[in-house]
Amino acid sequence: MNIIVPMAGLGKRLRPHTLTTPKPLLPIAGKPIVQRLIEDIAKVIDEKIDEIAFVVGDFGKEVEYQLIDIAKSVGAIGKIYYQLEALGTAHAILCAEPALHGKVVVAYADTLFRADFKLSDEKEGIIWVSKVENPEQFGVVKLNGDGSIEGFYEKPKEFVSNEAIIGIYYFRDGEYLRSELQFLLDQKITTGGEYGITDGLQNMMKKGTRFHTETVAEWLDCGNKDAVLDTNRRMLEILGEDESLISLESDVDDALIIEPCYIAPGAVVTNSVIGPFVSVGTKAVIRNCVIRNTIVQNSSTIENKLIENSLIGNFTVITGNFDEISLGDYSQMNR
Repeated sequence: MNIIVPMAGLGKRLRPHTLTTPKPLLPIAGKPIVQRLIEDIAKVIDEKIDEIAFVVGDFGKEVEYQLIDIAKSVGAIGKIYYQLEALGTAHAILCAEPALHGKVVVAYADTLFRADFKLSDEKEGIIWVSKVENPEQFGVVKLNGDGSIEGFYEKPKEFVSNEAIIGIYYFRDGEYLRSELQFLLDQKITTGGEYGITDGLQNMMKKGTRFHTETVAEWLDCGNKDAVLDTNRRMLEILGEDESLISLESDVDDALIIEPCYIAPGAVVTNSVIGPFVSVGTKAVIRNCVIRNTIVQNSSTIENKLIENSLIGNFTVITGNFDEISLGDYSQMNR
């Protein structure tokens, strides 16, 4: 089994964070998004992963080494492929052409999920979906009476289905997928000026391929700042049900931690109220603060601040001043 992770996008909706860190490497409850994605897929497929092919832009060697280590953490070989021009999802997958053999999972690295099923290789292809309340905002699938997919519909204005495609696909025959996607490029078949995976799937269905769906129990989006914070919050809730996420190697002194929170090894928290739903990265320093529903990344320093609903990058310094106030009756102060 190989996994292909297209992740060359610029992550414009998460700027300025993605100017220095690729979106899939932003932390959720202490781990990069892409690492949590890979770990969750490994649980679902329940078989050995041979290779994880990361399709990246020009992210630099440090990022590439980090991705290779993530692959090693699940017992796989990590390989780096490049998509230096944004030509669409089908093109991105073909950039990892050597990995397109045997059984293949394609997973876009801006989403997380929870699933109760185990992947079955008896089916030719499986599209992972989630039931949504606003299908007009998503690509959806319509099913036949036997449970196979009848068609794909992109943001339908009229109701077709509430089964939204979450961006994870299984193919039993990677070579067949490769040939169908290459056909799109050879024939210059595009939608909206890009080579899309859905066009490849439609062609495969016309040739008799039967795709089915598996419905995930929960779909967690990481597309923008608020979505990342919501996903961090939900992940902390899930992980915090079974164990404390505060490292014994952190330095927490005279502080109130309202769980669930993640406090990394090497973090320092002093004279502060932290939580709920806060993730604090390694070597971060927080003094005299109140922080809620926030991600503080590695080696950042925050002093004398009240912070809420925020995403703080690496090596950031934020300082403020507490006020000494004598405020009379019926007064208001907002700032």
